[in-house]
Amino acid sequence: MQKRMGEAVARVARKVNDTVENKTDSLDLANCKLMTFPVGIYKAMRSVTEGIHRISLANNELKSLTGRFVTTFSQLRELNLSGNYLHRLPEEVTSLLHLRAINLSRNRFRRFPEPLAAVTTLETIDLEENEIAEVPAEKLASMASLRSLNLRANPVGPEARLLVRPLVPFDLLLSPERSSSPKPEK
Repeated sequence: MQKRMGEAVARVARKVNDTVENKTDSLDLANCKLMTFPVGIYKAMRSVTEGIHRISLANNELKSLTGRFVTTFSQLRELNLSGNYLHRLPEEVTSLLHLRAINLSRNRFRRFPEPLAAVTTLETIDLEENEIAEVPAEKLASMASLRSLNLRANPVGPEARLLVRPLVPFDLLLSPERSSSPKPEK
């Protein structure tokens, strides 16, 4: 167990060092078994945080994201948080003035993450495979930059299906509606 943890920590450290040394605009910490975002990364990356435009924390075990994470990486354009245990986002998400795409698929959201509605630059929101039953139609309709909202595999109510053009200028992806009538016997 400790050996595996040590290997995971070493893998995260290598990825962070690669990003810092090569001054790349991406930080990929996907599949690192992270339960929280390591505080030490803030110090290690202090000199390059302004240049980070893409972060992937996909397929970890994150239960929450802190406001500090969001404010530290304020220049984010893409954020991939798919495959975690998130059920809400910090209010500080509204300060991500350059964010164009966020992937929150395969998490534990029960409702649409309201702070996203205030991010005016968002073009793509992926919320596939969550537990979202209702969506804030009026707020979504006012998101001028939004081009695609993926709500497939969510138990969204029938009101979400009324979000059709020209009411909303974006592509709304939903799972096919299930028929409530019994299937005919053969």
